[in-house]
Amino acid sequence: MTGFARTEGAEGSHIWSWEVKSVNGKGLDMRCRMPHGFDELEQAARAMVSKRFKRGNFNLALSLSLEQDGVQYRINRGLLEQLITAAKEFEAGDNVFDPPRIDNLLGVRGVVEQADSLANEAEMKALKSTILGNFGEAIDALAEMRAEEGGRMKTVLEAHLKNIGELCAAAKETAEAQPEAIKKKFSAQISELLGAEPSLSEDRIHQETAILITKSDVREELDRLEAHLQAADALLEDGDGVGRKLDFLCQEFNREANTLCSKAADVELSRIGLELKAVVEQFREQVQNIE
Repeated sequence: MTGFARTEGAEGSHIWSWEVKSVNGKGLDMRCRMPHGFDELEQAARAMVSKRFKRGNFNLALSLSLEQDGVQYRINRGLLEQLITAAKEFEAGDNVFDPPRIDNLLGVRGVVEQADSLANEAEMKALKSTILGNFGEAIDALAEMRAEEGGRMKTVLEAHLKNIGELCAAAKETAEAQPEAIKKKFSAQISELLGAEPSLSEDRIHQETAILITKSDVREELDRLEAHLQAADALLEDGDGVGRKLDFLCQEFNREANTLCSKAADVELSRIGLELKAVVEQFREQVQNIE
């Protein structure tokens, strides 16, 4: 299911925002984007998503900035000393050049760094904990949005299941008339082939008809379809990560519908079977969108 959530927070001079997006997916997949120094939050964020959701492709993004008044800078003395030493070594040779000015050295990338406004590791740990808690709020908002979509999807799926049930009932009614129809059709074919009076005995006609009826019997398929309908209804009522199970039932629905079409002994049953396959396919397409 699709969804989007954004939460924001601030602590001290730090300002952040979480953006969480989800789209349909057969499995659970995540892509994360964290600012430098906060990479360790990715593992915790992934765990929180895995705990709440079973299917979907998720994009998790954390943006972090500092208020201008809270920005502090420091000199990377190690890098500065390396540059000065390199300049002296170069000057000690036969090279002729003007000694580097301090303002030029300070302009070298990495010599002047933005210092974190947090004084110690404990404060940084507390900040990360707060940011992660804010991510939990984003997950809650996303789950609520997906639940709303799930409610709408449930209504659509229930309508498809109702349609499948009605088609199964129509197929059952049509199938009950098949034995007599097969017998009449078989007798007519024999009469046409052998003349006005069929040379086969009534018992032989009954035997051949029984064989055809057995091959065309769709009661087992209809019974299994009814069982699958009951299972699907129960899963929709449960509503807890049922996407994969419903996906499996779609395969079973389709298998029984195909068998029904292949066994159909008259046009009406064939028509019902084809319509059933179409509705099952519509049901399957919608199932791909739910968790």
